[in-house]
Amino acid sequence: MSGRVAALFGVAGAMLAGCLGAAQAREVVPFQNGVAPGSVVISVSQRKLYLVNGDGTAIRYPVAVGRPGKQWFGTASIDGKYVAPAWSPPAEVKRDNPRLPNLIAGGSPSNPMGAAAMTLAGGEYAIHGTNRPNSVGTYASYGCIRMYNQDVVDLYARVDVGAQVYMTR
Repeated sequence: MSGRVAALFGVAGAMLAGCLGAAQAREVVPFQNGVAPGSVVISVSQRKLYLVNGDGTAIRYPVAVGRPGKQWFGTASIDGKYVAPAWSPPAEVKRDNPRLPNLIAGGSPSNPMGAAAMTLAGGEYAIHGTNRPNSVGTYASYGCIRMYNQDVVDLYARVDVGAQVYMTR
């Protein structure tokens, strides 16, 4: 194999390893919480989302949560699932950022919803991807839950409309 071909394989391998590393941010962990399989439990203090498997385990994903003063706690349910959704800023966000357009098309690099979203009943919140992956693991939002795009796509495939979501401290 020539040095040039070996270098190309090395670059491709490094790129693939980087992709796999990011995708492996989620992991199966022991989880005993007493909630039904298919439920989502979000720990704000841990900045983690758990999808309950029902066999004493859950899939744990890193997430960004609401900034102090923008957090909420309690129970909601998933009332919709959307791929590459358009986004209209809620009134509070628009008030704080009046230059935002009234609508950002799905798939736009400036759309904060990322690859997919699951809306939560009873409010203007969602579990969604992000085009700002460096925000995952932080207190960043107005109350929504941000996930890496590859993780929100994985969760989207696993969770059903009607699933219970528990937001805990």
